[in-house]
Amino acid sequence: MASKIETTPEMVKNVYSKTAERLAVVRNRLNRPLTLAEKILFGHLDDPQNQELVRGESFLLLRPDRVAMQDATAQMALLQFMLAGKSEAAVPSTVHCDHLIQAYKGKDADMNASNMSNKEVFEFLATTSSRYNIGFWRPGAGIIHQVILENYAFPGGLMIGTDSHTPNAGGLGMCAVGVGGSDASDVMVGLPWEVKNPKLIGVHLKGKLTGWASAKDVILKLCGMLTVKGGTDKIVEYFGEGTQSISCTGKATITNMGAELGATCSVFPYDDRMGGYLKSTGRAELADIAAAHKDILSADADVVANPGKYFDEVYEIDLSALEPHLVGPHSPDIARPISAIKKEAAEKGYTVEISSALIGSCTNSSYEDIGRAAFVAKQAMDIGVKMNQPFLVSPGSTQIQKTIERDGQMATFNQVGATVLANACGPCIGQWKRDDVKTGTKNTIVTSFNRNFRGRNDANPETLAFIGSPEVVMALGLAGRLDFNPMTDELKGPKGSVKLQAPVAPELPAQGFIPDTEGYQKPAGAAAQVAVSPTSDRLQLLTPFTKWDGKDFVDNYVLAKAKGKCTTDHISPGGKWLNYRGHLDNISNNMLLGADNAFTGEIGKGKSQLDGTTHEFAQVARQYQKAGKQWIIVGDENYGEGSSREHAAMSPRFLGCTAVVVKSFARIHETNLKKQGVLALHFINAKDYDKIQEDDQVSLVDLKDLAPGKNVKMIIKHKDGSSETIELKHTYNAEQLKWFRAGSALNLIRGL
Repeated sequence: MASKIETTPEMVKNVYSKTAERLAVVRNRLNRPLTLAEKILFGHLDDPQNQELVRGESFLLLRPDRVAMQDATAQMALLQFMLAGKSEAAVPSTVHCDHLIQAYKGKDADMNASNMSNKEVFEFLATTSSRYNIGFWRPGAGIIHQVILENYAFPGGLMIGTDSHTPNAGGLGMCAVGVGGSDASDVMVGLPWEVKNPKLIGVHLKGKLTGWASAKDVILKLCGMLTVKGGTDKIVEYFGEGTQSISCTGKATITNMGAELGATCSVFPYDDRMGGYLKSTGRAELADIAAAHKDILSADADVVANPGKYFDEVYEIDLSALEPHLVGPHSPDIARPISAIKKEAAEKGYTVEISSALIGSCTNSSYEDIGRAAFVAKQAMDIGVKMNQPFLVSPGSTQIQKTIERDGQMATFNQVGATVLANACGPCIGQWKRDDVKTGTKNTIVTSFNRNFRGRNDANPETLAFIGSPEVVMALGLAGRLDFNPMTDELKGPKGSVKLQAPVAPELPAQGFIPDTEGYQKPAGAAAQVAVSPTSDRLQLLTPFTKWDGKDFVDNYVLAKAKGKCTTDHISPGGKWLNYRGHLDNISNNMLLGADNAFTGEIGKGKSQLDGTTHEFAQVARQYQKAGKQWIIVGDENYGEGSSREHAAMSPRFLGCTAVVVKSFARIHETNLKKQGVLALHFINAKDYDKIQEDDQVSLVDLKDLAPGKNVKMIIKHKDGSSETIELKHTYNAEQLKWFRAGSALNLIRGL
């Protein structure tokens, strides 16, 4: 094999050597101190001598060290990679089966059901990975981000992953960025990865966490400070003495949920807590190598001393004064300290009785997290209190599961009433078959997950999902009420009452972790045969999109005008649709099912301009496509926030979309649209959004002259015969315009 999959000491030494060489060139050009994020990004530049480095403007061409893919998005990423005709992945790459496992009855039953229902998909991923020298982690081995942290992440590295929570690896000092499958396939083909040079947010952590406050509360507070789009096209870099008081896995919790800010990624400087984690997970040599290169694994001294000179924005959080937080419902940036939830719940009429408590996920399933939650549970059991509602636990990996079984935390969870789920994403991504509450019934859940958009966890739009730390979720679940404050209220039980002590737990197991020796499949190489049935309704080999014909888009219909929040969950819902992630035709039937129609207020449906009838948007699009009519989508602010799923871009392209015109885009979705050959355009004047009417036809003209920085003219023809012209802007650079003209980025690659 030409490339190894493991993060070996030799690989890390080579990365540090190349980083030092590139940084020497960049320092000579910039002549100023560098932040940690800059050191990692600039240390991976494809051409450090000539690339422009203007923050927020220049597009960087970077050479990532790794690619990571989860099973739902890996299907399309691998199908695209196969089109390129390469013999193996050009960089170390892995696939992790964690998204297609539905939570229902418990680990064993759910794994059996998943292995049966997803057999052909898992076989496709396993055989394709084996054929192209890609590491494959079997179903149940663990959630992608936890497995990456345990096995592959390393300080100072650059990784891209086909999941929006890839930044989890920032807890180990890595710049890890969520991308669409097209970006992943490009890098696996051997091309550099392109991203806009992010602006930098510096977060100064001072003091030390105490009492009930945890690492989770750091990011929950920051989400409240910055909102879900406060980190768009930005990297969040943490610094200050407070960083050293947080465990490595606690740092990973913080960087994981940086995705909820829309941030490109988040990163912490290297310290002994990271070194301890590397040693505990069998990578002591990497810890020694990192310790010898601290100069490139932390910001320069003047950056820390004078952050305002080097960051575009600077915030401060005093860990010593931080109180446990809850965020929600329906958005991860609705934040308040737990002491404020009782009054707010009464004022806003929240259902305070908790219907389910859920602990785990890629965000909070570390040994420390589980231990702190178990500490709380033991106190409750001493007074005879157990969970009165469903209590679901999602261990992050087989390694964590086996270790907490050995050390007793799992026994505590079982005694308090847990249903232990598979080592998979489950309810965090909507893979939750829920029988206890009917859809449409108002109820409240508390989770230690990362996302709580309306309907995300259980497909019930009336479920109020509140996010907190595992120990807070445990306390609230035991009390059975959202308005319980574990810092002040007493928990009452058959054997008395108790004011819960603040949780404590070791961050690492004294006896070390029990490694997973069965979850990984080594590749076989060219001898492996890729398994795809031509009659499958779940897998479909791709054919290239058509090349742009060089003509303007004239008299396009407005398929949909989305109002308000329109995430990738709204554009391409998960749940049952996860079954079709490898079949572009079938999954396209879910397009815009969650979008709020600005014209009618109806969800997921719009009017056909051909016959005036109302259907689901995908069916209207197919009607237009059959009639040879092109169409566009109009969107609101931060259109396409949330998960990295590229199907939200591929489905519109597949069904005939020419352009998506919005007030503003979320970063990953905008890039995904560009990659698939859909014009991604912005209203210059946000109020022009209001000019688009249901029966309009729009034309995008002079496209042959499309160039970086040059506006696009849109002519709007109204039903009454009147028309008006507006200007649209875009963020395409010269290379990205080649994608558009070729019909997609993949078409351009195939032509190389």
